[in-house]
Amino acid sequence: MATPGAAPASSSRRSEIRSSTRRSGVRRRCQWLLYWVPVLFICSILCWSYYAYIVQLCLLTMANVGEQVMCLIAYHLFFSMFVWSYWKTIFTLPMHPSKEFHLTYADKELLEREPRGETHQEVLKRAAKDLPIYTRTMSGAIRYCDRCQLIKPDRCHHCSACDKCILKMDHHCPWVNNCVGFSNYKFFLLFLAYSLLYCLFIAATDLQYFIKFWTNGLSDTQAKFHIMFLFFAAAMFSISLSSLFGYHCWLVSKNKSTLEAFRAPIFRHGTDKNGFSLGFSKNLRQVFGDEKKYWLLPVFSSLGDGCSFPTCLVTQDLEQASTPSGLTSSNKNENHHFPAKPLRDSQSHLLTDPHSWTETNASIEKNKLGMSNPALTMENET
Repeated sequence: MATPGAAPASSSRRSEIRSSTRRSGVRRRCQWLLYWVPVLFICSILCWSYYAYIVQLCLLTMANVGEQVMCLIAYHLFFSMFVWSYWKTIFTLPMHPSKEFHLTYADKELLEREPRGETHQEVLKRAAKDLPIYTRTMSGAIRYCDRCQLIKPDRCHHCSACDKCILKMDHHCPWVNNCVGFSNYKFFLLFLAYSLLYCLFIAATDLQYFIKFWTNGLSDTQAKFHIMFLFFAAAMFSISLSSLFGYHCWLVSKNKSTLEAFRAPIFRHGTDKNGFSLGFSKNLRQVFGDEKKYWLLPVFSSLGDGCSFPTCLVTQDLEQASTPSGLTSSNKNENHHFPAKPLRDSQSHLLTDPHSWTETNASIEKNKLGMSNPALTMENET
């Protein structure tokens, strides 16, 4: 027999759930709109600059036809490349770890059912045994994401704004409302480069008319104010963009992400701030690709799949410290040891320089020992 008042209580509970769901939906929509505000601001500035430069400066102020034609052609070249790279940066979806990094349903059940301890370590050890991962947490454990329930590939991080693990995450940029990572980092660099060139071109061609504004050399029309504000905006954006673009050029030359510049990656042998650097040329090719004809175009040409990256480890791996008798290297200080697990084919060709890498039977035996080392400790990283 139903208890008096049970039905009204159940109905009230359902009403509260529906109300909470509606509030949550409204909050998500408001957040979605707020995330697009910086992008809309950039687009509005871009539209106004197009009107001010083309109509007010080129068509209404410039008297020389040759100057008009040259400025119009050059402007539209910079403008189109700017818009193209900006569009690609915004709407290229970030890449996530592939299925092999996700735990199986049975492993997930084990992690949820068993208390943290040996069972967790065994599950993660078995799942990570054949994965091409070399970085660790500060405690030397396997990098694991509780939120996404996957083992993090090297250089992968969980983005709180996207609520997903992003391959080779650099940062979450509000000006593009997107996560900058492996899939769109080249586009982001080109966006910075072309936006800087766009602003420098406007400032350079507008300078003489900006000077005329202060010397009363321009006719008293509304074009005067467009020309003045156009120069100020272009100059200020040029200063900020030049510093940001220069910083990311330095990151590319060192093969670092913004996150890695603030916190160096940790390998089994310890922290190594230059662990992924292969030299300037190979670092550049890893982002822009092997075919130079695509370097200046916002077309994806980066090397690899984002899940594994070659390293330049010169310090012997602690897990590979023991060497079988009779297998010794001739020069321990000069040999570069391969990591315990093989790189993917898409990345291994970056390491074909015979002067930088040598593969011997001794290193192969060490790799086998490193893969079967039972002393490896693994913990979850949130």
